[in-house]
Amino acid sequence: MQTLDLQEIGLREVNATLHAQAENTNQTAWEIVNPKGAHAIACGLDAPIEVTVRGSTGYYCAGMNQQATVNIAGSAGPGTGENIMSGKIVIEGDASQYLGATGHGGMIVVKGNASSRCGISMKGVNIVVQGNIGHMSAFMGQSGNLVVCGDAGDALGDSCYEARFFVRGSVKSLGADCVKKEMRPEHLELLKSLLDEAGIDADPSEFTRYGSARNLYNFDVDNAGAY
Repeated sequence: MQTLDLQEIGLREVNATLHAQAENTNQTAWEIVNPKGAHAIACGLDAPIEVTVRGSTGYYCAGMNQQATVNIAGSAGPGTGENIMSGKIVIEGDASQYLGATGHGGMIVVKGNASSRCGISMKGVNIVVQGNIGHMSAFMGQSGNLVVCGDAGDALGDSCYEARFFVRGSVKSLGADCVKKEMRPEHLELLKSLLDEAGIDADPSEFTRYGSARNLYNFDVDNAGAY
């Protein structure tokens, strides 16, 4: 494993070194030490490498990630995994607001709790949170899956499209056009695969599924108050 000391060489050099790894690199394991809450660590990666950040991070860690696996051995600041396309991000601690915003693919796992707007405008990313999530999570969620092993805050799935939400605990309130849905066998199978991939031991039968009522797909004056 190659070690990059952020305090010694700076953020630009750390990210440039990681960006230089190509598809056929044999330097596939990296660790970043002394992050001390720095912003934009390991952003824009596009190679099948594994990066471990030894500490907590600031804004937009692992944003725009493709292919890479990024492990954060601490907590993560706002916008972690923003616009993730593929690969995996694992956060050992808690995640701040708008985790995985606009994410198109890949998986984000949070071993702790996630704050408000988790998965906002998600477009295919899978997010699994072992703890709780905050208000307005998955606002305008278009596709992908949000799995919450704890509780969800206010306005879950507000104005969502075809994203799916699985919550084991309570939901403080549902957002506009988000409703409770039947948990069919195919959903139990999907949820089990997501939990297994995230490395979380939980019983899929204990979760409730939520999603769009599809009343806001087209403008209707009778629904104007819900927009």
